[in-house]
Amino acid sequence: MSITVSVILAVTCLLPAAGKLLGNPKMRQSATRFGIPWRKYQSIAIPELAAGASVVSGLWWHPIGLVGAAGMALLLLGALFYHRKAKDDAKEMSPALVALTITIAYLAVAIVK
Repeated sequence: MSITVSVILAVTCLLPAAGKLLGNPKMRQSATRFGIPWRKYQSIAIPELAAGASVVSGLWWHPIGLVGAAGMALLLLGALFYHRKAKDDAKEMSPALVALTITIAYLAVAIVK
């Protein structure tokens, strides 16, 4: 697996998790906009952390990286659903779209390998 793609995806997983765990004001605003109670929204950090750890572990054991990336892709599809439900524009959806693109790139590289 490409170390570069793995590191980029791991960071893509870990940054929003950190924002949620630290109570970043933008994350709190998103929770309110999506109609999700803060504590439930904050719990999304758990699968984000798991995905990041899985992707890094995938450098040594390929299947776990694939599972982590697949889980992250599902999580991001859910995020996009909530963005659409909140009638967000492309600018507000862009972090989730970029993260999904990175996740798909990881999966493409991993599957070809």
